[in-house]
Amino acid sequence: MNIEHAKKAVLLAAAVVLLAAGCKKGGAGAKTMDDTEIIYAVSTYRTAPGNLDEYLEFGGDVDSVSAVNVVPDQAGKISRILVNVGDMVRRDQVLAYVDASRPGMNYSESPVRAPIAGRITSIPPTIGATVSQATTVARIARTDDLEIKVNVAERFISRIKQGQSAVITFDAYPGVEFKARVFEVSPVLDTSTRTMAIKLRIEPQDSRIKVGMYARVRLVTDSVQNAIVIPNSAMITREGRTFVFVIATQKDGTKAATVRQQPVTVGISVDNRTEIAKGLEAGDEIVVKGQSLLNDGAAVNIISTSEAGM
Repeated sequence: MNIEHAKKAVLLAAAVVLLAAGCKKGGAGAKTMDDTEIIYAVSTYRTAPGNLDEYLEFGGDVDSVSAVNVVPDQAGKISRILVNVGDMVRRDQVLAYVDASRPGMNYSESPVRAPIAGRITSIPPTIGATVSQATTVARIARTDDLEIKVNVAERFISRIKQGQSAVITFDAYPGVEFKARVFEVSPVLDTSTRTMAIKLRIEPQDSRIKVGMYARVRLVTDSVQNAIVIPNSAMITREGRTFVFVIATQKDGTKAATVRQQPVTVGISVDNRTEIAKGLEAGDEIVVKGQSLLNDGAAVNIISTSEAGM
């Protein structure tokens, strides 16, 4: 019986050794038990120098840089209105007349003149309405010189400075972007709202933009030029370090390749795109889909490749 047990033990040990040999892994661990290499399907992205802008988003109102309320010299009733909303007027042009006459006292009509040249944007009173020296008879604005007024919350004011560029969009023109620049920054905050007022000017002026429109402002606070910018989906974090998988070798005429696990140093990140400050060069082909199961040296089959800017 002892001899039989010994024979069985020897046979069992031999079987274990053979099983271990059959399951031995090679390279990056992409082998099956029958020594067949696993090939992962991936999509790639070819890097190229590009720009990346970090920004803040605000809402603002379009207004005229120069606008005045026209008031009469005398109190009385509006007897005549000589202009319409939208008319262009010159300085000192008569806009309306006010009759200051009262029962038993007749006076000549008092003209209401334009203090500046511009376009009539509103005429609040109607003929026969009673006005005083504090009543606005008309509003004149220079509609060819517009600005956008924005109130910035206190937590963002350290990132605002004069001369910053911005991209402006309007609901009236979907998909159309207009350029603007900050030309005025208030030195104080509004104590009731804890906001700082800034003004932006459209560059160049565009006749499609009207006074009173609501503007969506994307204010650029930081910008990198000619940087390597990749999709956030390409990055993998393992053990506290950030990596991307770069196509290392590729067989001519095929889409079979191997990958290299490349550590990278990241910069600013905006809208699911990240600047790579160190670790990649222009022209590197990186994996953007299917990389979660990869290891250094893994074999891949490239399903599709996209280029930077596409």
